[in-house]
Amino acid sequence: MSKSFITTALLSLICSLLFSQEIKWTDPSVDLSHGNLVVSANGRYLEFEDGTLFLYIGDTAWELFHRLNREEAEKYLEKRREQGFTVVQAVVLAELDGLNIPNAYGDKPLIDNDLQKPNEKYFKHVDYIVRLAAEKGIFIGMLPTWGDKLDASRWGIGPEIFNPELAYTYGQWIGNRYKNEPNIIWINGGDRWCGDPNYRTWVALGKGIKSVDPNHLMTFHPHGGISSSWCFHDADWLDFNMLQSGHSDRYIPNYNEVRADYDLIPVKPCMDGEPNYEDHAINWNPENGWFDEWDVRRSSYWGVFAGGHGITYGCHPVWQFYDKGREPITSARHYWYDVLDLPGAWDMIHLRNLLESRPVNGRRPDQSVIVSGTGEGASYVLAMSGKGFIMAYLPANYSVRIKPAKLQAELIRAWWYNPRTGKATEAGIYGGVEEPTFEVPVKGVDWVLVIDNADLYYSEPGRR
Repeated sequence: MSKSFITTALLSLICSLLFSQEIKWTDPSVDLSHGNLVVSANGRYLEFEDGTLFLYIGDTAWELFHRLNREEAEKYLEKRREQGFTVVQAVVLAELDGLNIPNAYGDKPLIDNDLQKPNEKYFKHVDYIVRLAAEKGIFIGMLPTWGDKLDASRWGIGPEIFNPELAYTYGQWIGNRYKNEPNIIWINGGDRWCGDPNYRTWVALGKGIKSVDPNHLMTFHPHGGISSSWCFHDADWLDFNMLQSGHSDRYIPNYNEVRADYDLIPVKPCMDGEPNYEDHAINWNPENGWFDEWDVRRSSYWGVFAGGHGITYGCHPVWQFYDKGREPITSARHYWYDVLDLPGAWDMIHLRNLLESRPVNGRRPDQSVIVSGTGEGASYVLAMSGKGFIMAYLPANYSVRIKPAKLQAELIRAWWYNPRTGKATEAGIYGGVEEPTFEVPVKGVDWVLVIDNADLYYSEPGRR
């Protein structure tokens, strides 16, 4: 066999391991026929009323209602459906001067910026997008307002139009409008501190919505570095916690923040609702470089393996729908429609397929299965275990040693799962009391190690 043939074959194998044609979701992203979303009995994840699992794979589209026309909304939502996203997070009273700059059809959300005078034309457009998303099986994570409408002193344009009384009545109005839509998840807040001086106003908004719409779940979106749990963990209107690990550093260990929420009593589902955005300047400064798909995958797998019931992806030009003639926010460098296919966005479907290929009930963060090779910093290995399986995410490590004894299996089957392609390759069969060391198939990129109890005959990782 010639040396050139061996080299060519090796290169072909490496390419097949690293890259492949993107996998598209072929159906509505979520089947909405299973009833309302509820919190699971163990308080760890979300499911439908009939017990069907719901996995929160979100995208940030904050300016969706404000900046896109109906044709553009179709283009955006269809792409995210193909990529397997289950939630799109969007703001009604939008961040980018959303009260004074009209939407794509020339309509503002409020008449004279009066919360008691909603503009029906504007909300008809919101209605259309909500129902369009439902047709595609996508939930709308609906923020009734961005935070600068309560507090513009830190950043934002405002104007400040809320107080506790107006927040409650506006909450009742918007809650009543969307209470019968099947694809709503309420997200109180909007990138702001949850405590004083606006604590009472956020509480009033949450209670106002829940007073007329008890059937849709609700969380709170805080500013960077904190969680909704800091202020509202015990609130009866808060169904699950959301934190924002943010964009200030390339290697934010968001697993610490997620795990802190995971360990709280009473138990509530938790997640990172805003980790670093793809194509966002690190710490808002282009001289620091830009977050890429590896950063997105690392934050996403860390966030879920630490105990999150889901994760939210973001792309900097997309959330603001940056386009010709618009001022870029914090150094956006591409138009939104040119970055819908960035690798990090497509990688989210592989995370979804991996998680849905193993049971969710009993899934928990579990570093005890790692004997050695945990790594540190951006290479920190995070593990979780569940019913008959162990998973470990290796951001950039070459090897890890695993203790699978808790699977109580005579034999274990190991796999390497490629988070860039969704492909799985077998990594061997071992005795259940062994503590084998696993070396990654290709060095210098991230991998997921999956170890199964061989007696359960699970399908290969990623096959739903």
